[in-house]
Amino acid sequence: MRNRYNTGRKKRGIGKFLLVLLALIVIGCGYVAWKLFTPYGPQEAAQAAMETSDGVTVSEQENWIDFKPDKPAGKSVLFYPGGLVKPESYAPLAHELAAAGHHTIIAKMPVNLAVIKPNLADDILAAYPEEHFVMGGHSLGGSMAARYVVAHPDELQGIFFLASYPDEKGSVQQLDIPVLSILGTNDGVINMTKYQNGRMYLPPDTVYYTIEGGNHSQFGDYGHQNGDGDPTVSGEDQLKQTVKTLLSWLNTIK
Repeated sequence: MRNRYNTGRKKRGIGKFLLVLLALIVIGCGYVAWKLFTPYGPQEAAQAAMETSDGVTVSEQENWIDFKPDKPAGKSVLFYPGGLVKPESYAPLAHELAAAGHHTIIAKMPVNLAVIKPNLADDILAAYPEEHFVMGGHSLGGSMAARYVVAHPDELQGIFFLASYPDEKGSVQQLDIPVLSILGTNDGVINMTKYQNGRMYLPPDTVYYTIEGGNHSQFGDYGHQNGDGDPTVSGEDQLKQTVKTLLSWLNTIK
């Protein structure tokens, strides 16, 4: 009887242990998923840039955010956000480009991942059939933008990469369009091996610009991204350099 009692108690003890272990695993997996899929959101500067001002009208559609200049001049810009970064985080960049006369549109990606809906640009281009667009993006957004451009070579006038690079499926090397690549020296997020390898998928006349002291996160305004390097330039300075470089590049596109 005693042995049978002890055996039953041991079984109940093992059962409780397994239940506790299972609960810990579920909680742990939930926490990891929460950390992985909680997007970075707009900070103060981005929130301010979402307001209509300085000759730029800001409006939101179901699948994109529109920054329309009162006096359009030059190419329009279609932008894909970085992975797990809310589109509003790039409002300062979009607002500045629009203030310079370039109608700028930021795509709203499902669960903030451009890889989920890489062809979202179809809807945007269809909404503005009379405009001539260049396309680009930050990080994962740039890679997905490249794949879209390759699949629609006659619909875009150029492509730009912010802390980003194309892969083989997004090779724009053979396309006869202008290409711009901007990178910060303190970027701790980008895979530099893949970035260097990505150069083989860009044309020889690609324009490269380096922001000394710039990092990955400051191409938007969403705080410090996990794993990123510490910048030695302010977010405002990195934005100014990015905008100036983009505008100079845009002015070369006929």
